[in-house]
This record gives sequence, structure tokens and C-alpha cells, in this order.
Amino acid sequence: MSDDSGGPGGAGPSGLDFLRSMVDGRVPQPPMGRTLGFALIAVEPGTAVFEGETGEHLYNPMGTVHGGYLATLLDSALGCAVLSRLPAGTAYTTAQLNVHMIRPVTAATGKLRATGTAVHVGRTIGTAEARVVGVADGRLYAHATTTCAIFPAR
Repeated sequence: MSDDSGGPGGAGPSGLDFLRSMVDGRVPQPPMGRTLGFALIAVEPGTAVFEGETGEHLYNPMGTVHGGYLATLLDSALGCAVLSRLPAGTAYTTAQLNVHMIRPVTAATGKLRATGTAVHVGRTIGTAEARVVGVADGRLYAHATTTCAIFPAR
């Protein structure tokens, strides 16, 4: 049995429709986003935008935001950019992630925006690229690419 609100797959919504339902609040965003303080704010075919708030709770021992936070923000934008191009009954998983940190992020950096763009979405492989910029200063803080494996949803 399929549920149109539970996620992409089966007879449910396309990836784009599922993501739009998250942005609209009809489907809850994943709990990880609440834990780390970021959310999907916009989606179009082939593009997904997340925003996240920085803070000392994300600091590593060096007194800067941990690179894993940026990697997670980027991975979310990249994967959702691919998902936004997938039909119902199809799922994906990250198979490869390349992240480039450009400059340190601190609590003073403020809100970050990660924009992912699908480069290629085929039958079995999808690729995407993403950038994280400061909302207040427009500076580039990190960028990444991904390869996603595409497969039938359960």
C-alpha cells in the first residue's frame, strides 16, 4: 500500500511534489534538520535550497563551525536537487560526496544558504553541484559535488 504523503515511491508523489509538500508544511521536514538547525526552504525541478543558522553549538575544538555541518547541509541540497527530478516510484542514495571548505564559519557568520543544482539525472545515476553562501554577506563558504545511485523505491 502506498501513502501519497509518506515520501516518494510506489504510487505516491514524484520527488518534486514530495519536496514541495515539505516546503509547504504538509509533510514534516526530516528530524535531522531540526537537530542541526536547517530546513528546505525552496524547490524547483533540478534545484533545492536549504537555509541553516550557525551557532556555537556547532563548534569544533578550533572554535569554528564543524565541517561536518557544512557537508551535511551540502549533501541535503545535492540529494534533494536530484530527488526533485525523480518520478514516483524512484529513490536515491548518496554514493559519492566531494566537499570543498573555502573559509571558516563561526556563529557570527549568521544564516547560510545551500543551493543544489542537478547536473545529470539518468536512470541509474544522478549528479549535482551545490554552493553554501552567507545570507548576510553573500560570500562563498563551501561547495560540493555528488554522485547519487538511483533505484526503484521499496
